[in-house]
Amino acid sequence: MTDLSAGSAAFSHLDLAALLYFILAWIAYGLSVGRLRGRMVSLSQIMNGHRANWARQVIGRDNRVVDTQINASLQNGTAFFASTSLIALGSVLTLSRSGDDVLNLFATLPFGTVANRLTWELKVAGLALIFVYAFFKFAWAYRLFNYTAILLGAVPHKGSGTSETEMLRAVRRLAAMNVSAGRHFARGQRAFFFALAYLGWFISPYVLFVSTTAVVIIMWRRQFASEIRKALLEAGEGPHEGPLDAPLLSPAEEART
Repeated sequence: MTDLSAGSAAFSHLDLAALLYFILAWIAYGLSVGRLRGRMVSLSQIMNGHRANWARQVIGRDNRVVDTQINASLQNGTAFFASTSLIALGSVLTLSRSGDDVLNLFATLPFGTVANRLTWELKVAGLALIFVYAFFKFAWAYRLFNYTAILLGAVPHKGSGTSETEMLRAVRRLAAMNVSAGRHFARGQRAFFFALAYLGWFISPYVLFVSTTAVVIIMWRRQFASEIRKALLEAGEGPHEGPLDAPLLSPAEEART
């Protein structure tokens, strides 16, 4: 209890308000990207529909070399970000060892605030937690793309004698695994963006307010107001089409898988 009270006392009310704003902005943005419907469907949701369409096309292809190469490229990109998050985590831990020099540097900045060693170490610990979270998301996404490759190989070919119902179930499993892998990968990338916003807190809580707002606006525009999203919608990828709204697995199928 003494350590917790000392940690809370190290921050001003403005610091705590800025941190709360940062956390709520992260949560609210994540919910909006995954749950908005209608004309406010996000770019990620549109691409989830294409992931489902990709899974459906697998049935009609005897040669699936291209499909495996696409999945491998997704998996390799995830591995790159996972290793990058570990490098960033190591850099953050190195920062904690040079607190005095950095504190003197930040104190000279126009909007810098005077902070003590405890405040610095707590802020560095928070940044480290963000990169730890990002690593776990990327590592799990890498694992899920590995499972996707297995499910890709398990999808039966047309003419193999497998019933249409069983082929559809195999496709839905593949699509569900692919969508889940992409979702965890996106959360890891989101953590990287919010880590950039979090850096503003090292200068002052005012900068954290501004940097968090700027990051949310940039990411919001990419998901809901980007040119590529507009192009997809104009090409007929509307928010009311089946792949975007229909569940990939029915409750009965989920219970059997």
